[in-house]
Amino acid sequence: MRIRFREWMVGPVLVTVAVFWLTAVTVPGQAPAAGRQGASAGRQGGAAGAAGASRTLDGKPNLNGIWQSITTANWDIEAHQAEPGPHPTLLGAWGAQPGGLGIVEGGTIPYKPEALKKKQENYKNRMVVKVTNDPHRFDTGDPELQCYRPGVPRANYMPYPFQIFQTQQQILMVYEYKGAVRTVYMEPHRDAPADSWMGWSNGHWEGNTLVIDVTAFNGLAWFDRAGNFASDTLHVVERYTPKGADHLMYEATIEDPAVFTRPWKMSFPIYRVLEPNAQLIEYRCIEFAEEFMYGGLRHKQLVKHWESDTLIVDIKRKIPPGEKLHEWYRR
Repeated sequence: MRIRFREWMVGPVLVTVAVFWLTAVTVPGQAPAAGRQGASAGRQGGAAGAAGASRTLDGKPNLNGIWQSITTANWDIEAHQAEPGPHPTLLGAWGAQPGGLGIVEGGTIPYKPEALKKKQENYKNRMVVKVTNDPHRFDTGDPELQCYRPGVPRANYMPYPFQIFQTQQQILMVYEYKGAVRTVYMEPHRDAPADSWMGWSNGHWEGNTLVIDVTAFNGLAWFDRAGNFASDTLHVVERYTPKGADHLMYEATIEDPAVFTRPWKMSFPIYRVLEPNAQLIEYRCIEFAEEFMYGGLRHKQLVKHWESDTLIVDIKRKIPPGEKLHEWYRR
């Protein structure tokens, strides 16, 4: 079997999906940015508002475009120093953790004592994964390591960009990581049909600030690789406030009485991606996690080698006589 690796782009597919979505919900005269139009399209719209930020035809700040934060919070949302990774003898500096000042206002997350112990256990077992149908398979291992959806607010400070498509009734947020998607219902608000990794988002405007109320989490996502977590009673209120044409201030109020002693906040800036050909690049992390999670289930490991840019995998399976599969192959 030959597996050829190519550079796949999300852009063209994303444009098709977004255009279909926008056709159904867009207000006449609004033209959100998408795909290869890049940053310049996201800055188009109505007249410029405060601090040079453009506006849509309904007078709201124009958030269309591709955005990305510059922070090390995905490693740890609290202040942390640079450290070696979990396998320094294999990865060297590649796997090291960069230091950072943190994004938690006040510096410390107000955990309940038993929840703090759980956070410490999460960090200790951050690379322990369980391949089973047992619900306890989510008890250990960073969900990012296993390519699960990142949840909110983590999706906004992972080291991957995301794109906003804005209309008056709905706002679509598409994340490069795993192709995660969330719809923010503006008019009218809607109830969540079920709990999920990304939660359920209803939004409204408070002046120039987009406020999103996020509930209905499944309680499985982590805030970072350090094991910071919440439960399925998590409630997040996000605030996106334009501070200029090309950057936003992001704030999230975190409330979870099962885990924290009080509500707390995180905040950081998010910047518009200004490259003229800016687009999201497909990041199908499932392919990168399969061998890590399931490779040990084989009785015999795969034999593989590279020929230029082609990975050659030798798969030989001998099925014992008498089994149904054996008889089927012999037909």
